[in-house]
Amino acid sequence: MRVTFSSMACGLSLALVANVTAQPLTLERIFDDPSLAGKAPVKLKFSPDGSRVTYLQGKQQDYNRYDLWEYNLKDNKNRLLVDSQALFSGPETLSDEEKARRERQRIFGRGILEYTWSDDGKALLFPLNGDLYYYQLESGKSRKLTNTEAFETDAKFSPKGNYVSFIREQNLYALELKTGKEVALSKDGGGVIKNGMAEFVAQEEMSRMTGYWWAKDESKIAFTRIDESPVQQAIRNEIYADEVKLFNQRYPFTGTANVTIELGVVSVNDQKIDWIDLGKDKDIYIARARWLNDSKTLSYQWQNRAQQQLELRFYDTEKQQQRVALTEHSDTWINLHFDLHFLKDNKHFIWASERDGFKHLYLYRNNGQLVRQVTHGEWVVDALKGVDEKTGTVYFAARKDTPLESHLYSTSMFKESAIKRITNLGTYHDVVLAKDTKTFIDNSSAVNQPNSVALRKVSGEFVTWLEQNALNEHHPLTPYLSDLAKPEYGTLTAEDGQTLHYRLFKPAKLEKGKQYPVIVNVYGGPHAQRVVNNWRSKNLYFQYMAQQGYVIFQLDNRGSYNRGKRFEDPIYKKLGVVEVADQIRGVEFLRTLDYVDPQRIGVYGHSYGGYMALMTMFKAPEYFQAGVSGAPVTDWTLYDTHYTERYLGHPKDNAQGYQQSAVFDYADGLQGPLMIYHGMADDNVLFTHATKLFKQLQDNMQPFEMMTYPGSKHSLRGKKVQTHLHQTITHFFDRHFKTHQ
Repeated sequence: MRVTFSSMACGLSLALVANVTAQPLTLERIFDDPSLAGKAPVKLKFSPDGSRVTYLQGKQQDYNRYDLWEYNLKDNKNRLLVDSQALFSGPETLSDEEKARRERQRIFGRGILEYTWSDDGKALLFPLNGDLYYYQLESGKSRKLTNTEAFETDAKFSPKGNYVSFIREQNLYALELKTGKEVALSKDGGGVIKNGMAEFVAQEEMSRMTGYWWAKDESKIAFTRIDESPVQQAIRNEIYADEVKLFNQRYPFTGTANVTIELGVVSVNDQKIDWIDLGKDKDIYIARARWLNDSKTLSYQWQNRAQQQLELRFYDTEKQQQRVALTEHSDTWINLHFDLHFLKDNKHFIWASERDGFKHLYLYRNNGQLVRQVTHGEWVVDALKGVDEKTGTVYFAARKDTPLESHLYSTSMFKESAIKRITNLGTYHDVVLAKDTKTFIDNSSAVNQPNSVALRKVSGEFVTWLEQNALNEHHPLTPYLSDLAKPEYGTLTAEDGQTLHYRLFKPAKLEKGKQYPVIVNVYGGPHAQRVVNNWRSKNLYFQYMAQQGYVIFQLDNRGSYNRGKRFEDPIYKKLGVVEVADQIRGVEFLRTLDYVDPQRIGVYGHSYGGYMALMTMFKAPEYFQAGVSGAPVTDWTLYDTHYTERYLGHPKDNAQGYQQSAVFDYADGLQGPLMIYHGMADDNVLFTHATKLFKQLQDNMQPFEMMTYPGSKHSLRGKKVQTHLHQTITHFFDRHFKTHQ
């Protein structure tokens, strides 16, 4: 997650730095110095009135400690609002719940990592070291709202700014800002009962990080109450350098029970709770919730366990009645989204659906009647960004021009009209639209251009830089620019005729007649895309390997994201089949290149990519001569319900699919050298996945290499760990592909 510039910037920069001496990349510099990407503001937000842009940015001397900044559009100046170290300078202590929540959000660092604007634009709210702070713009001072031994988390302003709500010890609280009085809105939280909190699969697999929602008039809050007692208990260990921690964790392994979930509406005044009837089937998911503008109607998204039916339900809190506004069906699975917008006229809403095979926007009346399909075509909408109700214009991010770049577009909401692209081709754009839809934050990048952030009018006209991050003679990346390879993009055709996109990093100067080793970098799983034209710091490792004489190849196989459901669906109930077939198609293409050595083609991936590295090495050893598998899923019965059942169904209904999708039946096919690495405190893809495969390979008398990282989670964070990991990967391929040339 997380800054860029215009399509002309690279050429201009190279001209500016023509006299700068080129330097070769080193692993130590790549992973030890995040400044290579330049200044990187994150979590950019408009103030409600659009006059300020706030963001978090690390200190020059400590990129991992974040402070709160603003860019004021009135005086065109950046200024520090809150220095996190001035409020708290010691080591931060977090609860286990907060640690897990940050891991689910992929939030890493120290200081201020989250913040929220009040709706009136007069104050900001942020957590720090387990307590909550309230910052008033008028005074320029921060006030500590809580000071308890317990941890406050998931803090929010009420819509009118009179309250701050939060979770403490698994209960929901509201604090009146004027008086400082706290009210417990739930009281039975603790142990297996959690109020206002998102369960594990909601956080990890549904991207729902909260379990409560304010009504617009501040009179009530909708919240979930989860009971974890049905969830299977498992003893999980986390192995650190000097200790082993044991956790008695409730983990919803696929095919086993989930939490029992209830949805209620609590009155802020008297704390009375109205529990909503969710139906006879209790084995369901609550995917989303949002209030309509009338403050009496709550919408929530009900999803069945099989994830093939999604209902948008409206609950009238005054009449205590509900109805289904619309229903989505799929023969495979339904992808969740956040693209629900209720218009201020209280008559219409916008909804996203993949019912025609591609994610598009639809206009509905509040009674559930479809008015029209707003967007259509063989391309996908990424996200709804905003609506101008006065002009009837809807703004959205999409891949209309190319699946490799996200752009901001606009079109009419109520009538058929042309779709207008607002951002420039040649760069990838992550945008934030102001509430008044007059301006937007344009966070753009390209494969060799680190992120820059501009403020633009909704027409696309440039207003000012928020962070130009120009590749001039002062930029840390500049000395390496002339040696960066410009990757080659292209397409191949899958067995079913669908188009596969690839990306190729090559050594800068290919010697005539020489053949080079290849590393196929793969992810290959759902909801991910690797072949895009945007900046990822990980690409610097590929640049480094290209400078070491390797060709790096990436291909997005069927099953991956942003290409429509027809492209995703072939993996349903059988993982590791079409994905492997498409990666083989990629190697067949590589073999046609005269500079590629067909006997030195390796594969490397992490997580689902680690799974893919194993499946390609086991099932297609004639194509892949060496492999590195990072934190791999090896047995899908060890993974969680919502993710695994989405693609494989329930184990009792698809036992054969589960067995054939695991790696063990194919391990006998291993012929080339294999290295497996895993974090020993991984709570996502448990370390058991690796140890189970270790035992199988040992029983088969098959040699392999392994590297384990004490205390590391799934992402293996930290510059020392990352540097060592990539040194290990590099040495592995060097030993097997370069020693005996």
